[in-house]
Amino acid sequence: MQGFLHGWYGDCGKAIVIDKNRAWLHCIELLLHLDPKARILVPIRDLNQIYGSIEAQHQKSILVDFIDHLADYDRLGRADKLFAQDKSIGAPLLSIQAVLDLPQAVKDRLYFIKFEDLVAKPVETMLRIYSWLELSPHKIDIENLTVRAHESDSHYRYKYIHRQQGRISAPAPHEVPLRIQNLIAKACKWYNDWFYPTQ
Repeated sequence: MQGFLHGWYGDCGKAIVIDKNRAWLHCIELLLHLDPKARILVPIRDLNQIYGSIEAQHQKSILVDFIDHLADYDRLGRADKLFAQDKSIGAPLLSIQAVLDLPQAVKDRLYFIKFEDLVAKPVETMLRIYSWLELSPHKIDIENLTVRAHESDSHYRYKYIHRQQGRISAPAPHEVPLRIQNLIAKACKWYNDWFYPTQ
């Protein structure tokens, strides 16, 4: 998993640390033992589009194998493997599903945020996030974002190159074959029922 730590002092006078390592959700109870005030933002996205994004990037970098060695599979086989419990999509999904079994006090430290809301309504969505974090809202110019000079892509063998832009815009939707959509819908019905019940 790729991650980073970044800290600063917020307007609340307390240190704020951001760590985008997905493993924290899997060990949320350990995290809360270490820091009972910790909170986790959990970004989610339509699963068809997650798969579609990975497959589209694979087609752009087809000469580079996945860290999980999935390049030799056909598209359906690759989708099936990506959703396995120890793979790129399946492992984080397992951590999200495990939230269902947590005590309410632990669930209250989690905030699920839809990718679709972030790109369609970024200002409103960020205001909700600031409110949940008990921070004063910050003005965001969605047409002129500050971006870092580069993003480290070495963890995934440069398979997923990060291209940054200075404005928020929704990506074009990925076309996902019906057989793969059906595979995802069957395997992850709980996810769609929870987060995307109207789809």
